[in-house]
Amino acid sequence: MENYQSLVEKQRAYFQIGKTKEVTYRIKALEKLRQAIRNYEAEFMKALNDDLNKTEFDAYATEIGFVLHEIRFVLKHLRSWTKPHKVKTPMTHLGSTSMIYPEPYGVALIVAPWNYPFQLAVAPLIGAIAAGNCAILKPSELTPKTSALLARLVKETFSEEYISVVEGGIETSQALLREQFDYIFFTGSVPVGKVIMEAAAKKLTPVTLELGGKSPCIVTEDANLKIAAKRIAWGKFMNSGQTCIAPDYLYVHINVKERFLTLLKEAIDDMFGQENTFTKIVSERHFLRLKEFLLDGTIYTGGETNQQSLMIKPTVLTNITWDDRVMEDEIFGPILPVLEFEEIEEVIRQIQQKPNPLALYIFSENQEKQQRVINNISFGGGCINDTVYHITSPYLPFGGVGSSGIGAYHGKGSFDTFSHEKSVLKQTTKFDIPFRYPNVKDGLKKIKMFLK
Repeated sequence: MENYQSLVEKQRAYFQIGKTKEVTYRIKALEKLRQAIRNYEAEFMKALNDDLNKTEFDAYATEIGFVLHEIRFVLKHLRSWTKPHKVKTPMTHLGSTSMIYPEPYGVALIVAPWNYPFQLAVAPLIGAIAAGNCAILKPSELTPKTSALLARLVKETFSEEYISVVEGGIETSQALLREQFDYIFFTGSVPVGKVIMEAAAKKLTPVTLELGGKSPCIVTEDANLKIAAKRIAWGKFMNSGQTCIAPDYLYVHINVKERFLTLLKEAIDDMFGQENTFTKIVSERHFLRLKEFLLDGTIYTGGETNQQSLMIKPTVLTNITWDDRVMEDEIFGPILPVLEFEEIEEVIRQIQQKPNPLALYIFSENQEKQQRVINNISFGGGCINDTVYHITSPYLPFGGVGSSGIGAYHGKGSFDTFSHEKSVLKQTTKFDIPFRYPNVKDGLKKIKMFLK
């Protein structure tokens, strides 16, 4: 049985020395991480191609470049984030000052998924380092080349007692979860998220869970159809739809459905027409699961599969209802089911009846329709007249709500996630307010007056 108690204890002992709390130490660590990523850039591109058939463009844009941009943003702002900040003090606390001190939790466990195996491992790590924590990183075993390279990078860049990578499968994750961490950050599926939360609850460990769900995309009658088709095709089919915030299904107004589908097919053919540049499905198990969905509804475009290369062409399904299997759970693949609607209220009602999605997208030129959807549906985050792009802004914390996740990160959100806000009241000794004490004359009367 695997045991990581000594590693966790080693990191906790190092954390208690206090080095990781020094702002200059954190900055140097992030700069070392940035340089190491640059040094390994070509190797990560090859590893991502070996694991998922990602092109150099996709590998850089969605993984390496994304992370380098995040480090640059954090380094720019870190000194100001780490400073204790003063907050208001009520009149009842006359003579005192109130401060909030951001402090690290201690030893963090980061469990990363396979769909963006570099970005979704390193982005939370940036937050853990920025906040002053030690961290153990568990990358996905389904992307072994990227996982091994990440382990090598970390080992060469940091001491084991500060940052460490642990490779392995389910047994490794289970063994890690038996240890006492100060924070757990998990990105992955809802079922595994429940396992993580159950393990964390036994030790009262705080968690961030970045999960998923069926993220809807709505195209209204007044939408700019050509732009909508292009941006939906991009957001849905990048990484072969293996993106937690990809549009999972589409609601299109009945009056523009045929015109939109024509434009959507053109956009798919234009962007994803060459099979050799298309990301593969991560495993045969996932491939076979997705292939079953192709039996639902009518294939409008796509539908071709290659089990040997684990490829599924970008596919659009029409004549779909909520009774079809493809609508039961998150698809997480290059298959887009299309439903039609006449009134926006019916779309809102149907989405409200489902678990809270991680993302939602609406394409409309009508501000009233935009706001009606935004105000009446609970979701993690999303876009008006775009897809996926909100995740690239360091000013927008990214996370789910309800069944799609707990907590958020990116930019300052990452620093906040891995920091505890310690509240401190500094009281004066130059005078004392007497009626706070129980032995003062007419104490009840005075305290009622004071606190009314």
